[in-house]
Amino acid sequence: MSSSDAALPAEPVDFSVDLTGHEMTRRAHVMAALGDGWDPVEAMRGEEEAFDMLYSGLDEEQQRLYDSLVAAGVLPRR
Repeated sequence: MSSSDAALPAEPVDFSVDLTGHEMTRRAHVMAALGDGWDPVEAMRGEEEAFDMLYSGLDEEQQRLYDSLVAAGVLPRR
């Protein structure tokens, strides 16, 4: 045991860090990186189209697995 161990508190101490300023800076950098031409609605449409393509044309076994994943809540119901 070292002499510095005696300085440790016997009980846990309250410790908090306010990251609000950092989060606002992070969001500003994300928006700047996306640029003025970024359209969130169009991005969501593109994502929906990609999901539609991904889950279309499944064979019988793939469809059964897909349905079981949806039923289990792993994949969203579409």
